[in-house]
Order: sequence, then C-alpha cells, then structure tokens
Amino acid sequence: MTLPSDDPAALGHPLIPLARDWAVAILRTIEAGWLLSVEHPNVNTAAREIAITTQLRDGMIQAAESGKFWWKGRMFVLPGTESRSRPDISQPDGLTDMSIFVIEIAARYGVHDPQAIIECKRVSGESARLCREYVENGIDRFRDGKYGRYHSIGFMIGYLISEGAQAAVERINDYLNRSSCCAENLERSNLVNESWAWQSEHPREENKTIELQHAFLTFP
Repeated sequence: MTLPSDDPAALGHPLIPLARDWAVAILRTIEAGWLLSVEHPNVNTAAREIAITTQLRDGMIQAAESGKFWWKGRMFVLPGTESRSRPDISQPDGLTDMSIFVIEIAARYGVHDPQAIIECKRVSGESARLCREYVENGIDRFRDGKYGRYHSIGFMIGYLISEGAQAAVERINDYLNRSSCCAENLERSNLVNESWAWQSEHPREENKTIELQHAFLTFP
C-alpha cells in the first residue's frame, strides 16, 4: 500500500490526487458490496436504478467497515453530491449517485470535496438505448466536467440486466465509434484483473483527460 501520490496539477486548479491503491480499494469495495446487496429483494433486474444503488451503497458501507480490508476507517462511502461543471456557474448542474471520501487525502491536501465520484446505470448488450444512456448520461457527464471536474479518475457501475459485460462493452464501444470517439473505447482494466472490470480515457478541456474505471455487475 502506498500513500496518495503528488500528481501534476491541472491548469487553473490542482487535480485531487487519488493513488492507484485507493482506486483498487474502491473497485474492491464495489465488488464486495455487490455480493452483499444482491441478497436484498429490491436488487433485481426489474428494479429502478435508485433502488439498486441504495442497496449497493449499504452493502459497500458494510464491506468497508467489516475489517476485511486495510482501508477500514480510512475510506467512507457517502451518498451522491451536487456538483458544478464550471466554477463560474451559481447553480449545480450535476447530481452524482455515490461519492467516496478518503481521510488521508483530505487531511494531506486540505480537500473538502469527495475524492471520487461513482455514477450508476442499468445497462444491457441487448439494449441500444441503455448503452446510449450509459454514454450520454454517464461517460459524457465526466467528460464535460459535471462529475468529478477536479478528479483524474472517475468510476461507473453498470447493472447488467441481461447479457454479460463483454456484450455491454461491445455495444457501448459501437456507440462511441459512431460518435467518432474510437480512442475512448472501453478496454480491460489495468487495476483489477477481473471480467467485470474495464476502463476508458476521455478528453477534457485544456488538454486534460479523465480516466474512468467501469464495474459491470451481474445479478444472481
């Protein structure tokens, strides 16, 4: 385990640093929380996103506090937060699903905002509409800065209501390719070697980029 690294500052505002160990910790907390949350009757393929996400957040909190992982008492799973895509607008234009607060990063860098944002979507390789919404109402919000404007890494969760992760990724990549975003295609994660873990990288203003780690979760 390493402490958060001193990442290079973004133009105009320093990026909130999130070391790779913490990114892995978030992915593993998602994985463990999902195994707990699927035991709840509200977690099924017909449920609404908000109902599934509420139970998943409870499962992630339970997993993070279980003592199974080294980040117990150091990382906290919180509800979503309002966010602004630009500092000059007075009203928030983004509302996230979940946020992560890491005490060490907050104390070391004086950061009062969450250190990671998680956006959740229902998705299926059989549904062009859901995969389009995964991009337009998920990936694009990170790309546009509505979510995690000062983050270098963001997180997305795809609830697989049918088919598997590979089918969903192929459909999402098809949509990205039709939108001339071939370079932004999802690929297997370099943080977690699991079939549900994927990643992508997307351009932002001022020559910056946002890395997204994707967790595609399967129902029992």
